[in-house]
Amino acid sequence: MDKIFIHALKTETIIGIFDWERQVRQSVLLDLEFEADVRKAALSDSIADTLDYKRVAKRVLAFVEASAFHLVETLAERVALLILEEFRVPWVRVALSKPGAVRGSRDVGIILERRQADLDTWRAHGAAS
Repeated sequence: MDKIFIHALKTETIIGIFDWERQVRQSVLLDLEFEADVRKAALSDSIADTLDYKRVAKRVLAFVEASAFHLVETLAERVALLILEEFRVPWVRVALSKPGAVRGSRDVGIILERRQADLDTWRAHGAAS
């Protein structure tokens, strides 16, 4: 399995459960990995034959910046579902961290992996974004 990745994608959003967190934008970092068969692109040397990671990054940034979730778990889940749905990758791994969320630590966060079947489950329950 080939993978395409984007590491340390940084942006700001409203995230958190405390009242003060609902008033200020906080930094989050995302590491994204996607399953992709890159053989065709490697042979053709054409962006049309691969996943355009710049397009993915721009879309994820726009989504995260416009969001206002309470939990990093929810934000990461929604990012994964967005990527599965809009970019039709078979598998995605999302690592989302919130620097400075716990005093004395560099960051806290979540790592999750989702497949197309997970998107189908969300749709069946009417919960897809």
